[in-house]
Amino acid sequence: MPRSERSPLLLAGLPATAGVAHFATPRPFDALVPRALPGSPRAWTYGSGAVELALAAGIAVPRTRAVAAKAAAAFLAGVFPANVQMAVDWRHRPAPLRTAALARLPLQLPLVLWARGVARNGKGRS
Repeated sequence: MPRSERSPLLLAGLPATAGVAHFATPRPFDALVPRALPGSPRAWTYGSGAVELALAAGIAVPRTRAVAAKAAAAFLAGVFPANVQMAVDWRHRPAPLRTAALARLPLQLPLVLWARGVARNGKGRS
């Protein structure tokens, strides 16, 4: 399978893995929910997990890939505040955890660009 054909499936694997994790181990995700959001953190955790699973399914299917990848790019940008919250909350944790939280911040941009690229390349394919 050529690299360009694997890229959407690899991209789909990221939200699929994260979505499953939101349901399997929700507590760490609850802690990332910005306090300013209304409702319970668990509802946001489950809701975002469901969105990630839907995005993964949409990206995996060629017919819905372009739209789902655009939505994934928007979602990745939208959850950036949660990554900032994690970096702030973890600033006093041990160095490896603090480094992981900080490393997530600049990684968000390449993920958004990857999703946009998949959306652009996914157009017209069936």
